[in-house]
Amino acid sequence: MLKWLLTLFIALAVLSAVQPWFSRLGIGRLPGDLKIPLRGRTYYIPFASTVVLSLAVYLIGRLL
Repeated sequence: MLKWLLTLFIALAVLSAVQPWFSRLGIGRLPGDLKIPLRGRTYYIPFASTVVLSLAVYLIGRLL
């Protein structure tokens, strides 16, 4: 259980860091992604994008 939580946290951190680049591709604007403005900064929490990208990586891994 701890491994999955750590993996989810790392995936959320990485996706939040590359959010500006992904927004050009349309990732990060899915219905489950959160955008929280707080004290002049905007924080992205891409829940739906994490699921979509994880599914894509899983399917690519299964094909190889």
